[in-house]
Amino acid sequence: MIGKVLLQRLWLLKLQWDDPLPADILRTWNRFVDNLSYLSSIKIPRHAFQCDVTRVELHIFTDASQTAYGACAYVRTVCDDRVVVKLLISKGKVAPLKPVSIPRLELCGALLGAKLYDKIRSSLTREFDEVVFWTDSTIVLGWLRMTPNLLKTFVQNRVAEIHELTSVFTWRHVSGKENPADLISRGVSLEDLVLSKLWWEGPTFLHVLNFNFNLTTHSNSNAELLPIDLPELKSNTTNYTFLNQNINTDETFFPFNRFSNFNRMIHATAYVLRFTHNSRPRHRTDQLTGAINVDELNRAVIMLAKLSQRESFSLEYNLLKSGRNVKSSNRLSSLNLFLDEKDLMRVGGRIKNSLDFNYNKKHPILLCSKHYFTRLLFTHEHNQALHCGPQALLYRLREQWWPLSGRNLARKVTHQCVACTRARGKTLSPLMGNLPKERLTADFPFIRTGVDYAGPVSVLNRKGRGAKLVKSYICLFICFITRAIHLELVSDLSTDAYLLALKRFISRRGKPCQIFSDNGRNFVGLNNEFAQFLSSCSKDVVDYAKSQNIKFSFIPPYSPHFGGLWEAGIKSCKYHLRRVLGNAHLTFEEFATVLTQIEAVLNSRPLVPLSSDPSDGYPLSPGHFLIGRPLTAPVCENDLQHLPVHRLSRYQRVEQLRQQFWMRWAREYISELQIRAKWRENTAELKPDTLVLVKDVALPPLKWPLGRVVKTIPGEDGISRVADIKTASGVIRRSYTKICPLVRDE
Repeated sequence: MIGKVLLQRLWLLKLQWDDPLPADILRTWNRFVDNLSYLSSIKIPRHAFQCDVTRVELHIFTDASQTAYGACAYVRTVCDDRVVVKLLISKGKVAPLKPVSIPRLELCGALLGAKLYDKIRSSLTREFDEVVFWTDSTIVLGWLRMTPNLLKTFVQNRVAEIHELTSVFTWRHVSGKENPADLISRGVSLEDLVLSKLWWEGPTFLHVLNFNFNLTTHSNSNAELLPIDLPELKSNTTNYTFLNQNINTDETFFPFNRFSNFNRMIHATAYVLRFTHNSRPRHRTDQLTGAINVDELNRAVIMLAKLSQRESFSLEYNLLKSGRNVKSSNRLSSLNLFLDEKDLMRVGGRIKNSLDFNYNKKHPILLCSKHYFTRLLFTHEHNQALHCGPQALLYRLREQWWPLSGRNLARKVTHQCVACTRARGKTLSPLMGNLPKERLTADFPFIRTGVDYAGPVSVLNRKGRGAKLVKSYICLFICFITRAIHLELVSDLSTDAYLLALKRFISRRGKPCQIFSDNGRNFVGLNNEFAQFLSSCSKDVVDYAKSQNIKFSFIPPYSPHFGGLWEAGIKSCKYHLRRVLGNAHLTFEEFATVLTQIEAVLNSRPLVPLSSDPSDGYPLSPGHFLIGRPLTAPVCENDLQHLPVHRLSRYQRVEQLRQQFWMRWAREYISELQIRAKWRENTAELKPDTLVLVKDVALPPLKWPLGRVVKTIPGEDGISRVADIKTASGVIRRSYTKICPLVRDE
C-alpha cells in the first residue's frame, strides 16, 4: 500500500521521467527500497484449511483512512481442541483524489469486503459454517441497518449493493486496535509486517476455542454504539427505523409527503388502523369490515394530527408528557398547552367556562403551519368551503384547530389555488417600456404616423324629410413626434375608402415614411367590423404603402396598449364629439366640418404644463409644427437660432421660427415624457414551460384557454413584454397584459 500511495503522489506532481524527486518522496522511496530485503523472510503456508476439522468459518475485516481503504479475509478452522486462524486473501485501494469523508471511505471498504467474499465464494468449492463481516465504523453499521431509500444517493447505492451480496450474513463491530484491516488502510513496512501476528493470524479473540460472536463484547448487535444522528440522510427524512429493532407504533415515520389529497391520506390511514385492529387477537370477535365509517376517519385524523405534533413540537410534547409545563420563554407558553386523554396537544385558552361552545372550540388542537399535514388540511377546507377567502377559511378551521401563523397559511393556500387563480384572471404588468426612437427623433410632422379607426357614427344620407341614418367611421392619423392629429371621415369600411382617406392625408400633411397600425385581432368578437376590415384588406393596404415607399408596421395582436398614442387621440376626439353633437344627426359634409374643428382644437392643446409667469411665451402645441413651414419645404441645414433677425431673409426668418419650435420641443416636451405614469415596477417574470391562461375579454375567466410559455421576447431594455404561448390550437403571441400565470414561483 505504501508503494501505491507513493505512485499516486508522483502522479499528482506531474513529474517527467527525468525530473528530480522532492526530498520527502525520495526519503519514502529509499525506505521502501531498503525494506524489500525482508521479502525473503515472508513465508505463506499453502494450506489454509486444516484436515479433519469440525467447523470452518470465514471472517472478513474492513477499514479505511484518508489515504486508503481495504479488506482482508481469515479462515478460522476448529479441530477437537485446537483453533487455527490463517490469512486467506486481502485487497487494498488508495483513496480517490477528490476529498471524501471518512464514513464514506469506511463504506467503500465495507463494499470491498463484500466483493471480496463474492470472489472467495465463486473461487472455492468449500462451504463455510459461518461468515461474519467486521468493521470498526459504527456509522457504517448504522447505515447497513437502515432501509437504503432513506439515505442519500452515494450511500444508498453502496448500501444496496452490500445488502445484495451479504444479505444472509451479519455485520459486527470490532475495535480499531484488533482490526487487521487497519494495516491495509494505514500502510505498514515489510519489516513490521513480517513480525505482525495480527496480520498473519488475525485478532486474538478469534483464537478462543469457545468463541461466540453473538455473545462476545467485540460484537455489537445492540444500538448502543450506533450514532443517534447518522449523516447522509435525505433532507425529508424526519425519523428513521432500524431494520432489526422494534419501535412504538405511535412514533413510526408517516410519509405525509406522498399524499397530495387530504381525503386520500385519511382514508389510507383509516385502512391501516383497521388492519392493525383486525390483526390483534383480542379483536377477533369484533372485526371491522365494509366501507370506512365516520368513526374510523375521525380516528385517522386524530392519529395524523398526533404524529404531526410530535414532528413539529417534539420538545414541548416531551415536557407535557413528563408532567412539566412549557417554559415561559417558549413562544407557545401563552397558549397554556395541555395533553388530553388521546395525547393530543390542545390550547388551554380563556374560554373554558363558556357554555355556548363545544370542547373543540374551547380547546382547539395545536398545529404547525409549516407541517405538510396542516397544508393539506387547509387545502381540503378551502375546497369544502367553495373556495372561500383567507379570513373565512381561518374562521372555519379555528372551530377545531389552532394553526400557528394560520392567517399567512390561509393566504398562501388561497393564493396558490388553481381554481381561484383562474377565476381572478390577474394579468402581468411589466415595467413600462422606454419610448421608441420614432417618438424622440426630431423630424417633419407626420413623418412617422399612427392610424386608427373610431366608430361607427351615424350620418344622414341627405338633407330634408325621409333622410336615413347610415354608418360612417372616423379615421385618425396622429404624429409620433408632435402628437398632431389629422381626422378624416370615411363612408364605409372598404379598401377604397381607406386608401382615399390615406391619399387625402398625404396630400394635406405630406407623405410619411412609416405608418403604425393596430392588428385586426386587437378587437373583441368575430363580428367586429374593423377587425374584419383589417383582416381582409390589410394586404391591399400594405401593397399600396409599399408602392408609395411607405413602411407599414403592426403592433402585436391583442395588445391595444402598444398603440396607446392613437388610443388616447381617439379618446380625446370622442370627448369633444359627444359634447358638440349630443343627439343631433348631421350630414356627411357637416360631420366632416365638425371633425375638422375638433382637429383644430386638439392641435391647439399645449404639449407641456402651462406656466403661471405672464412673461412666458405661448405654450408649445402641435399647431406650431404644422404651420411653421410649407409641407414641401426642404430642411434647412444651417443653424439660424443665434443669428440676429435683421440679417435674415424672409424665408430664413420663417426657418428660424421653426427651429425655435423644435428647440422648445426638445427642451420642454421631451422632458415631460421622462416620467412613467404607471407600470413603474417590473413585477412580471415568465419562464419557459410556465402554465398560463390567455385572457379573452369575450369569455369568462374559467373558459380562458390554457397554454404553456414557449419563449419570451425581450425588448431593447432587456425586459420581456411579449411571449409565445403553445395552446391547443397552436403557438400564439400575446403581450404580458393578456397572460395570467396559474402557478408562480415563491
